[in-house]
Amino acid sequence: MLGCVSTSMAVADAQNPLLDGYTCGSLFNKLQEIWDEVGESDEERDKILLQIEQECLDVYKRKVDQAAKSRAQLLQSLSDAKLELSSLLLALGENNFTEMPDKTSGTIKEQLASIAPILEQLWQQKEERIKEFSDVQLQIQRICGEITGDLNPEQTGSFAVDESDLSLKNLDEYHSQLQELQREKNERLHKVLEYVSTVHDLCAVLGMDFFSILTEVHPSLNESIGVHSKSISNDTLAKLAETVSTLKEDKKQRLHKLQELASQLIDLWNLMDTPIEERKLFDHVTFNKSISVDEVTVPGTLALDLIEQAEVEVERLDQQKFSRMKEIALKKQDELEEIYGRAHIEIDTEAVRGKILSLIENGKTEPAELLADLDKQIAAAKEEALSRKEILDKVEKWMSACEEESWLDDYNRDENRYNASRGAHLNLKRAEKARILVNKIPALVDTLVAKTRAWEEVHDISFTYDGVPLLAMLDEYAMLRHEREEEKRRTRDQKKYHDQQNSEQESVFGSRPSPARPLGNKKVLGPRPNGGANDAPNRRLSLNAHQNGSRSITKDRKRDNTRPVATPNYVSVSKEDAASHVSGTEPAPTSP
Repeated sequence: MLGCVSTSMAVADAQNPLLDGYTCGSLFNKLQEIWDEVGESDEERDKILLQIEQECLDVYKRKVDQAAKSRAQLLQSLSDAKLELSSLLLALGENNFTEMPDKTSGTIKEQLASIAPILEQLWQQKEERIKEFSDVQLQIQRICGEITGDLNPEQTGSFAVDESDLSLKNLDEYHSQLQELQREKNERLHKVLEYVSTVHDLCAVLGMDFFSILTEVHPSLNESIGVHSKSISNDTLAKLAETVSTLKEDKKQRLHKLQELASQLIDLWNLMDTPIEERKLFDHVTFNKSISVDEVTVPGTLALDLIEQAEVEVERLDQQKFSRMKEIALKKQDELEEIYGRAHIEIDTEAVRGKILSLIENGKTEPAELLADLDKQIAAAKEEALSRKEILDKVEKWMSACEEESWLDDYNRDENRYNASRGAHLNLKRAEKARILVNKIPALVDTLVAKTRAWEEVHDISFTYDGVPLLAMLDEYAMLRHEREEEKRRTRDQKKYHDQQNSEQESVFGSRPSPARPLGNKKVLGPRPNGGANDAPNRRLSLNAHQNGSRSITKDRKRDNTRPVATPNYVSVSKEDAASHVSGTEPAPTSP
């Protein structure tokens, strides 16, 4: 026993050379000395040494257990580190991580020492990746909230990131989603600004408060707030679209109302001959009479106060129109009579005027209805006058030719027309032109008859000229012309007979000098009792259907006293016929 203890102490001394200046061997020797001095028995000594050896075993056992436990902990740490390394690589998507530990063998501590810096690097990379994910997802959440309108500033301070997948691929997907949302946000912001600009223009035209309307849609649309802080939510866009639609409809309705008022103003002004100065006060109203909705851009053009001013003016003029209805109606009747007068259509003016005054005074018809009826009559009269215009133009030419025919007749009867008096050459030139014009009368009359009959077939009524059927006038003219031609022929025959008798007498009794022509019987050109150039406007040709087929009517014109009218004394005289009026005893005239 003592030898075992000594051996253990020797081993302990070899392992621990000093322990506060003592060793196991020195202590055992000291114990031996004490025992020897005391005289301790060998049994007691063996007992104590056995106790000491047991205590040493306990200490070694405890140390071994502690060492084994420490080794197990290190192995667990190594396993956890490897597992954590794999998890981090998987979460970060680092399948091809290049900085793997060099030592996969060796002591446990060596292996832990090689993994530790890699884990630290991966942890740092994970924290940075989490921050990137948090930032991008936070921006996505904020933009989604702006789009949906559910953005709550208190809930956007942090964002819980799913750490199971922190790969760059997943991060790129979030970045792509963010870019798409940012593009949509920019488009929405651009659309919002377009809506705001449209609302501003519409409010300016309509004279409405732009800021109050925008604030009702969303407070962030106020101009004092930055562009990027404006609401782009679905609700805001929908409200802006609705606001724009409402304002456009208001603009359309107001423009329609203003154009109606402009038309009414112009009609009333034209009816009452309103001075230009008064009309200029409402140029801003009449300017928009024919303009389209999109062309109205001037601020305040469709403001309610301007429309109300126009309504008040229309109401004032309407009341004034009612008080001046008699004057307006008679003015329109004058216009109607003037149209009929120019078209040579006879109407009973006194009866019509009396009926109009009776309707106005008795209040049996509305003023607007009466004016509308007169306008219809005026339109119908203009249409009828237009259909008669071609025939009336030819009647004008016919009557003008008849006047020249009458003048030529007087000219040919003047025995002194070839005298070298003042103005004789002008009359001669006129006579030449008149003969050409008179020769065209038969063709002109034939054309008039054909066109008049065609007109009567189309309209199924007789074509009258100042109440006289035009065909009757033309027939009477043709009859009178035939009678004059017969009279002229008889005159020529009689003259030839007299000339022949004179020639025979001269051959029997010899020639006698002609007595001198009296000078006091010189004829002056002028109007004749039976119709000439100067009195033609005061008479017209007509036909009596009840008495021998012809009659003459003399009537003063009420509407147009300057127009020529056919007279019953129209005779066509040719150049040769004019020479037959010269007496056979008269010497041949010399050239002028």
